Amino acid sequence: MTTNISKKRKFIADGVFYAELNELLTRELAEDGYAGVEVRVVPLRTEIIIRATRTQNVLGEKGQRIRELTTVIQKRFNFPDGVVELFAEKVASRGLCAQAQAESLKYKLLGGLAVRRACYGVLRFVMEQGAKGAEVVVSGKLRAQRAKSMKFQDGYMIKSGQAKREYVDYAVRHVLMRQGVLGVKVKIMLPHDPQGKIGPKAKLSDVVVVHEPKEELDLPMPEPVAMPYGGMAGGMAPAPMATY
Repeated sequence: MTTNISKKRKFIADGVFYAELNELLTRELAEDGYAGVEVRVVPLRTEIIIRATRTQNVLGEKGQRIRELTTVIQKRFNFPDGVVELFAEKVASRGLCAQAQAESLKYKLLGGLAVRRACYGVLRFVMEQGAKGAEVVVSGKLRAQRAKSMKFQDGYMIKSGQAKREYVDYAVRHVLMRQGVLGVKVKIMLPHDPQGKIGPKAKLSDVVVVHEPKEELDLPMPEPVAMPYGGMAGGMAPAPMATY
């Protein structure tokens, strides 16, 4: 039995469902390179596509792990049997995924690597994968008791406008260190891709493309036309001049 709810409540319910699902998968698949989730509602079923860098770990041995996740989601959100399906999709480029890089940086810091070295390693890897720019911010009690923030940047990064929504991939992670919680922010400026695989199809509005000049063609000069004295071409008489 379907219940009619207002559009406002529908949008709120969809947002809460997505937020809770994303939080569950972030905690469960953090070590497997979780990079986001997409929910598609098609007739007769709901498809949940999990994007990750290590899809084989998400699927598990003979698909056991993804079946367990399907059962958990089905029971938590009261889906009928066979209505919800989970799929694993491999990320096209790990270096251009902010969530994957934020998770990578998180585990580097938990492993005891120095903050500066870990951040520069992430920046270098992202730029080598073809990104236009990258920015990493780590804030919290880094060494001393006093909290501070460190920002590392490379390349070109836009900060506002519609282009920021399309071009900048953004992720935040919290690292539970012994001395306190560190905040990690990763921004990646994606490259333009006409196919839309590793970056947006739309071009940046302020990019000017200078085309090669065309070859000049030597056009034949028109032949002069003989005109009769006091007249015009074709034998037409000149228009009479106005007298005042």
